[in-house]
Amino acid sequence: MFAGDSPLQVWGPEHLRLAVDAACVSLWSWNLTDDRFAMDRRAFKLWDLPWAEAVSFSDLSAHIHPADRDRVQAAFTATRSVPGPYEIDFRIMVGPDIRWISARGQAAELDASEAPMFGIFLDVTGRKQAEEGSELLAGEMSHRVKNLLAIATGLTQITARSAATVEEMTGQLTQRLISLGRAHDLVRPLPGEQGKAALLGDLLAVLLSPYEDTGAFSGRIRVAVPRMGVGEATATTLAMVVHELATNSVKHGALSASAGTLDVSGRTEHEEVHIVWAETGGPEIAHEPEMIGFGGRMIERSVASQLAGSLRYDWQTSGLVATIIMRRDRMRR
Repeated sequence: MFAGDSPLQVWGPEHLRLAVDAACVSLWSWNLTDDRFAMDRRAFKLWDLPWAEAVSFSDLSAHIHPADRDRVQAAFTATRSVPGPYEIDFRIMVGPDIRWISARGQAAELDASEAPMFGIFLDVTGRKQAEEGSELLAGEMSHRVKNLLAIATGLTQITARSAATVEEMTGQLTQRLISLGRAHDLVRPLPGEQGKAALLGDLLAVLLSPYEDTGAFSGRIRVAVPRMGVGEATATTLAMVVHELATNSVKHGALSASAGTLDVSGRTEHEEVHIVWAETGGPEIAHEPEMIGFGGRMIERSVASQLAGSLRYDWQTSGLVATIIMRRDRMRR
């Protein structure tokens, strides 16, 4: 019974086990003298190890992710000479999966070099995945805001080339920004619009409409793709790819030059659909740029995971030729 509790609040071993099970924690003790871990059955299951009376610290270390192993070993070793509570989060490998573990403990006596340490293992995989998802979302939002600012600058320059008066430029720029808003609605459909399929050609036309000139250079963006429907998930992924390619083109490629043109064509090959983005007439490409930024990594990962496809870049002297390859059976999703 804990001090200050009423007589009815009596805690025995069974009550402690119920509390431990409810918290989904695993118990362990570490004998610093012989370097042996004693763990309960939940801990052995968490580490995916066969039951044993005890395991060595080196046995557990073999299952720690290589990127975390030295850090965990150093932290555990430090507890021999530094008494007090101990806590560290690290990854372990369980077959093809990776789990995040939080180890928390404290020596039973002040002399940590001799006293055993007792503590818990807690599976925090879900929390870590949520944190990583939040960081990815924050990075993606920051990237999109930067892209929008770059696009707005590019659209202003495009509009200035074809407008004869301030009023005409204002009207054209307003229409382009409205079109840009329509294009972004495809990335996040409005309530009640989810799940609706669109035609591939219509989708590309809407996404590229903000960048089309309405004056002397009208028609410099051409879209010719097979007639086929795309689902909401595919439309979202393609919108991300097109926005990224268009942003780069407005800043550095064909859409940054008055004489630049863009052709978007498509064809089917067996069970695959190939979309080719071909720029000409822009600034000459002196060397192949490295696509290692957040946007490049994000769209390549999206194409691979959502469309089971790939994104290839061919940096020709006349301009970028990018090819999006995706499985046809994924496009209706």
